[in-house]
Amino acid sequence: MEWCAKEYSELSLDEFHDMIALRIEVFVVEQNCPYQELDGKDKSSLHVLAKENGRIIGTTRVVPPGMSYDEVAIGRVVIDPSYRGTGLGHSLMSETMKYIQEKYGNVPVRMSAQEHLQRYYSKHDFEVVSDMYLEDDIPHVQMLYTP
Repeated sequence: MEWCAKEYSELSLDEFHDMIALRIEVFVVEQNCPYQELDGKDKSSLHVLAKENGRIIGTTRVVPPGMSYDEVAIGRVVIDPSYRGTGLGHSLMSETMKYIQEKYGNVPVRMSAQEHLQRYYSKHDFEVVSDMYLEDDIPHVQMLYTP
């Protein structure tokens, strides 16, 4: 398994393509949720990639403060469906937090999490800080990591 974090300008065309393809496979097709995947934030974000044999099997997007929230934000957390249940998701979150600390220091981090994943994110010290709301017709909550 290979881990890396890259700014948009550092991604190869193949990496960008494969990252977006995985996000669309899960968020649009699997979850049957048509929405605008390319929202302009990728260009200003750090992308954490998990690769196996050169293939992207997981990714997150780290959005700088002031773009989505006042805090640094994590979004587009996705694991290839064939790797679910392997612990890759927890490794992905740990690596993402490591890269955030390297880039921004030990700062608060916010996310809009699908409501059914609260327990998963709470294992990484995120706490629910909002009531449930619908985002693209899917129940979400805001969660915050406070150092």
